[in-house]
Amino acid sequence: MQTITCESTENLPAVAESLLRAHAGKRIFALHAEMGTGKTTFMQAVCAVLGSADHATSPTFAIVNEYRLPQDETLYHLDCYRLKNLREAEEIGVEEYLYSGAYCFIEWPENIEELLPEDCVHVHIRTETPYAGGNRYFSF
Repeated sequence: MQTITCESTENLPAVAESLLRAHAGKRIFALHAEMGTGKTTFMQAVCAVLGSADHATSPTFAIVNEYRLPQDETLYHLDCYRLKNLREAEEIGVEEYLYSGAYCFIEWPENIEELLPEDCVHVHIRTETPYAGGNRYFSF
């Protein structure tokens, strides 16, 4: 497992590049982090690194946000925080996103753990001071 310390949001694109390079060919990424650690801000960096012109926003209420990538590819950004159980996840078609072949980045993956494919990349993000900035630590 690799751990990267990110001292500024300006460095997030480098972290995103490291993640994608370390797991080239992987498409499913589970983002394990508490509220306020900057998951959505990190997703903005991921989208930029992958060449999306779309601005990543939190999918908390929509549950799934879709971003266009070059070569007519798609990135799905899921937030499973509000899902009450696996049945609810299945009803909204989470498995269709996971097995679409598209990039999928999942916030609160703990809520759908049983649905995640075996080759899912688990990314752990922590910060010393949630919501207040400070160093972020990425392990993957």
